[in-house]
Parts: sequence; C-alpha cells; structure tokens
Amino acid sequence: MVSYEYILGGFLASLLGSVFFMIISTTLGGNKKVKPLSGAKSNGFGNGAFQPEMEEEKSTDVVIVGAGVAGAALAYTLAKEGRRVHVIERDLTEPDRIVGELLQPGGYLKLIELGLEECANESIDAQKVFGYALYKDGKDTKLTYPLEKYSSDVAGRSFHNGRFIQRMREKAVTLSNVKLEQGSVTTLIEEKGIVKGVIYKNKAGEEMRTYAPLTIVCDGCFSNLRKSLSDPKVESPSCFVGLILENCELPHANHGHVILGDPSPILFYPISSTEIRCLVDVPGTKVPSVASGEMASYLKTVVAPQVPPQLYNAFMVAVEKGNIRSMQNKSMAANPVPTPGAILLGDSFNMRHPLTGGGMTVALSDIVLLRDLLRPLRDLNDAPALCNYLESFYTLRKPVSSTINTLAGALYKVFCASPDPARQEMREACFGYLSLGGICSYGPVSLLSGLNPRPLHLFLHFFAVAIYGVGRLMFPFPSPKRMWLGARLILSASGIIFPIIKGEGVRQMFFPATVPAYYRSAPVY
Repeated sequence: MVSYEYILGGFLASLLGSVFFMIISTTLGGNKKVKPLSGAKSNGFGNGAFQPEMEEEKSTDVVIVGAGVAGAALAYTLAKEGRRVHVIERDLTEPDRIVGELLQPGGYLKLIELGLEECANESIDAQKVFGYALYKDGKDTKLTYPLEKYSSDVAGRSFHNGRFIQRMREKAVTLSNVKLEQGSVTTLIEEKGIVKGVIYKNKAGEEMRTYAPLTIVCDGCFSNLRKSLSDPKVESPSCFVGLILENCELPHANHGHVILGDPSPILFYPISSTEIRCLVDVPGTKVPSVASGEMASYLKTVVAPQVPPQLYNAFMVAVEKGNIRSMQNKSMAANPVPTPGAILLGDSFNMRHPLTGGGMTVALSDIVLLRDLLRPLRDLNDAPALCNYLESFYTLRKPVSSTINTLAGALYKVFCASPDPARQEMREACFGYLSLGGICSYGPVSLLSGLNPRPLHLFLHFFAVAIYGVGRLMFPFPSPKRMWLGARLILSASGIIFPIIKGEGVRQMFFPATVPAYYRSAPVY
C-alpha cells in the first residue's frame, strides 16, 4: 500500500508539472483585442450626442446605472469617499429573484470592509452559513468553511435577495451626496470617444440627461449597455427552477446542500429562519412548461426521488402549491473595451454559473478594488488619463474573479451527470476527493468561499481530483480498459478547465505581474 502511494504521488507531481508547463507555453502571450475609440458609430453609443455642459455635470462626480447589489454598494462606497453620486435604477421596488441569495464568507469580509455588514444581519432575517453538505447516491459528506482565524461573526450569509438590496439602497440614501432616482437609462452620452453621462427616462416618462466625469454601468445580467463597453460572449448553460420550502429543517443546519443529481445538481439553503430555497438545475435553455403542468410532473417524477428524505414532504408540498419560478443561468468572461469616461461592474461586466454562489463576492471585491484605485484621485475629469490608469483594475481583480469564475464553471460541468464513462469517473472522483477531509476538503472549500483566491491552488486541486480518479481506477490492479479510461479521465478534465482558463486570460490569471497595466500609477494633476 505504501509503495502504491509513492507511485501515485510521483505520477501526480510529474503530470501536474507537465500540464502547467503546457499552459505557460501555449498562452503566455495572451493578446487581447481592444476596439478603437474613434466616435459614436464605432463604439455603438447610439444617438447620445454630447451637449453643452450643464449645471448637473458640475454637481455630480459619478453616475451609476443600476442599484442592485453592485450599484447600491458602489453608491454608498463612493459617497463615503466624498464623491457626489447620481444613481439611476429602473425599478426601486423590492426585487424578487431566485438567485443572489447566498453570500460566501469572502464576500461577507468585503461587505465588512465597505461598512455594509448590517445590511446582511437579523434585520432581514439573514442566516449564517458555515459550509456545504454534498450528497451523492445516498451518501453525504460535510464541507466546513475554514473560519478558525476569523471572528465569530464571519461566515457565509443567506437571505432574500430583495431584502438585502433594499437595505443597501436605504443605507446609500442616508448619505446626503447620493441621489437615487427611478428611471430607465437608454443611451450613453459620448463625444469624441469619451462618455460624458447618460440619457434616461425618469419615472414620469420624460427624457432626461445627466452628466459626470465617470459613468459606472451596473445594470445587471440583462444589461443593454454592455455592448458599448465590452465584447461580450454570453453563454446560457442551464436554467434554475426555484421553490421555497417551509416548515422543515435541513439535515445539516446552517449549511448549503448540494445534491449531485441526474441530470444536474439540486441546491437547498436557508433564506430566512422559516424558509429554505430549493434550486433545481435544468440543463439547456428551455424548461418544462409551468402552465401546462409539465414542470410539476418533472419535479415530482425526476427530482423528488433524489431529494433527501428530511426534505421530501416539504418539497412535494411546495410543488403542489405551484409557486414555481425559473431563471436562465448565464456565464460571461470579462472582456472589457477600455472606454474613457465609463466602466462596467457586476453582472453587466462578468458572470459565472450561480452554482457556487460567487457572483456577489466578485462584485463586492471589485468595488473594494475600484474604491482603492479611485481614492488618491481628487479630480476625475481627465477621462483618457483615468481610463489608462483604470486598466490596472482588469488585472488586479483577476485573483478573486478568475478563481471563483473558473471554479463555478468547472464544478458545474463535473457535477452534472453524463453518459461519458470518463465524466462519470470524474464526478465520482470529485465526491471521493472532497470526502477525504484535511487539505482535500479544506483547500477546495477555501477557494469556493473566496477566502483563498489563488488560481494556481485551484488548478492544482482540480488535477489532484483527476489523479485521484485515475488512482481509483488503477487500484488494486490496473487493466488495459481501466488505463484507457484513466487517460480519458485526464483528457476530460483538461477539456473542462482549459477553455475556462483561456476565457479568463492565462497571463492575467497566473502571471499578472507580466501585464504592463499591473503597474499603472494614479494620474498626477
């Protein structure tokens, strides 16, 4: 047994070394195309022609489009820094969504850093989350966040998304230099390649214009402005079907529950002291019809048999109640077109599969970084110099964003059932590896939680899972069939993670210090 471990360890070390060398040699160049900023036509800014300076331009430092999680948190953050902020939000009533309900511990730490932690406490009946329970074929394993070195208040938080957003909006408007207005932004105002503000329709339907040296677009996953500021490639791998379970308790209190179901994962987590959110992943872009009863039938016949016994009755009651909602899941790598006078943030800029609940952590981390970059600047009016300086933002954000994005995309593909035996073995290996405990569970969970945003650690753990899967196939005696399956498992793992890494940008992800923008210093006026 000891000699077997040595052989497996040697094989793991040599394979990881060769694979990582392949990454370095193939894409170290990492060239990214940047669109020229030569006017409204080439930038797609529409008909928002620049007009003479107005009084509002003098009284506003930053225009923020959208007051969701990113927009509301950003408004409060920049206003605390002394900026005069105008926020325009399409609908100021409380949102009602089935995602954006789980904030990882790494995101909660960013919330504390921004001074917004009271927005995710008892006032909205938020629940502490200490880790995950993973289920497969009747077996389960508990994965706990590594929170030993933090205060007792630090943990994940789960809640109603709308309540969280409303509390942040309320917090933002307590500052006198925040103007929060309901309106629909239609166009970015542009002159000679520089964004000067936005055109919007206010609540009364009147067309209005507002001007500022910096416009930050945070209008969410359905953004109609992102094409002006980035080169988006949006993918829709699946849909989430959401239910709320009542009058029941999770098998593992204060933990998210992930069932490795067929055809894809099922999630359970608390969103209040009396409610549990259930999200059923349905692969593809279409879900069975709710109106015709197909969805209820699907949930009862396909999903219910895979639900843990403790939750089965509450699940069936929720299906019978009929309040079934669905939402398209989207993923989109950040692919910005640096534009003087404007910047993207939140889901309008970067999305990942919501399986791991990492979206809010990425957004809050980006806000902390942007605040720190803007802090030394007293004047935002030199748009070209500011744009050049803020290109560093896209590289400096990579440790957190690329770790969470890559893990979300890779785990979703691994956790889904597949007819391919190699993919099946990878799924088994992932469950087995996480069940080993120690560094095998501590490491991946620290990445998932946003507490250890290190892309290289993610890469090593992912291929350690693959090698563990090969070891399972080789023990106790290898056969030609098992050796071939092991080779296919490694190829399958490579086919999952390498395209995601390529989309994130290998150079920025693993070698940020080689990117010139990493060293940009603040403009001196």
